[in-house]
Amino acid sequence: MVREAVQLAGLKYTEAEQQGMVASLNRILTQAEALHQAPPDNDVPSPILFNPRVPGFPVVVPPRVHRPTASSRQARPSNLDDLAFCSISQLADLVRRRVVSSVELTELYLRRLERYNPSLNCVVNLTAERAMAQARELDRELAQGTYRGLLHGIPFGVKDIVSAKGAPTTWGAAPFERRVIDEDAEVVQRLTRAGAVLVAKLTTGEFAFGDQWFGGRTNNPWDPAQGSSGSSAGSGAAAAAGLVGFAIGTDTGGSILSPAVRCGVVGLRPTFGRVSRRGVMAAGWTLDKIGPLCRTVEDCAIVLHAIAGPDGYDLAVPEGLPFAWDSRESAKGKVVGVVDGMLELEKDPAVRANNTRALDALRAAGVEIRTVNVPTSDLTYFIEYTERAAGFETVVTRGADAGLRAQRVRNDLRAYHLVTAVDYLQANRVRLRLMEAYARATKDVDVMVSGPVTLDPTSLNPITSLTGHPAIAVPTGFRENGTPTGFTLAGRLYDEAGLLVVARVVEAATGLGNRRPVLTG
Repeated sequence: MVREAVQLAGLKYTEAEQQGMVASLNRILTQAEALHQAPPDNDVPSPILFNPRVPGFPVVVPPRVHRPTASSRQARPSNLDDLAFCSISQLADLVRRRVVSSVELTELYLRRLERYNPSLNCVVNLTAERAMAQARELDRELAQGTYRGLLHGIPFGVKDIVSAKGAPTTWGAAPFERRVIDEDAEVVQRLTRAGAVLVAKLTTGEFAFGDQWFGGRTNNPWDPAQGSSGSSAGSGAAAAAGLVGFAIGTDTGGSILSPAVRCGVVGLRPTFGRVSRRGVMAAGWTLDKIGPLCRTVEDCAIVLHAIAGPDGYDLAVPEGLPFAWDSRESAKGKVVGVVDGMLELEKDPAVRANNTRALDALRAAGVEIRTVNVPTSDLTYFIEYTERAAGFETVVTRGADAGLRAQRVRNDLRAYHLVTAVDYLQANRVRLRLMEAYARATKDVDVMVSGPVTLDPTSLNPITSLTGHPAIAVPTGFRENGTPTGFTLAGRLYDEAGLLVVARVVEAATGLGNRRPVLTG
């Protein structure tokens, strides 16, 4: 056994050295067997915390006043369905002035979820009873003069690895189809306190892998023959199709950014540690982030302001770094780095043309554009899957993964049990060196721009997932077949606001405009 284990670990020891290891290994085995007797479930966090800050590179976040755009007065449309694609600010104006009630908005989005889900397959469960009770109470509060803010009465959905009272939390997996974690995750609690109305648990790939879940594949509203990408599959599809006011997703290695690009919405992955993950399935303790998928850049800022900040439970969330969004801030004078080769290596002519147009818009806004060489690495996936193997040990050992559709997921959860603790720790030490290299490469730029998340050698997603930097996916236009294109931008640690300022320039010049997907249902 020792000989085979040494070979599997890629080590070279002499026969005598291997014989000398036996007594030590037997002591280790005794300890390991004791651990295996009662392994912790997925909801037990690790006390070993990841810190995205790099020694020698201080975090500097400009002080800001939280000042969203004052929306122009909206008129009540004759057909309330015309509100489905409105921004949060537009919907908030109507609700605040009691032109449209929260009950009406909630009924609108529940109807659309039921009507269009058969073609999009983006809903696991509706939370209609809870939603209507919330909406009625919010309307009563408003009639009595209590207004909770811009999210008052705005319906939203959450990725189904986020727990919510009274609704199953399935993790996209058939074995957990009816499992109820009867508590609201911290992110749901904060949004509820802010006045948002939970209308649906939205699809995620099995155990937050991809867009295939136990109910099939979630589809792209712009082309239902195409998957919506994942793993925040339902959040991307529902936001793009106007089935919710906004959605919440999670991102470990691109799971907000990828469906946002595919579905033509804005997806914000905040800095690691911005938002508490209490009550959310752990995919990778040192990599997981929670963020919004919305129809506008400013909508993402509004939602992040409601959900960011420490809660005393997720100790990765730092004190003293509040998020604020000042809608009056200009992008003029900011320095934007473009990953070397981003335009030249892009094979899709529509994507290349739209990327060029977006960069031209940034130049026209007074932004300095520089080409930057950044380090690349896929180490994020090695670390993520090793952490997954620990987080899902009880699932594997109790056979609860037997009903999974994707055998690759089952195989990976088993295979990464064989990664040595030494290799995992060494990977994280190499990670720090990569963090330092990225910090050096980007020290003179405010925002980095790169290609889409998947199948793109110039994508920043793997390295910034590893470093913990915030990133946002923004639509940049369309292909001839009518599907949207987009790219991603990465900002400085904890400076999501500065990142959003630059993203808003791209959105204004190259976004979706008034185009909407043609839905069937």
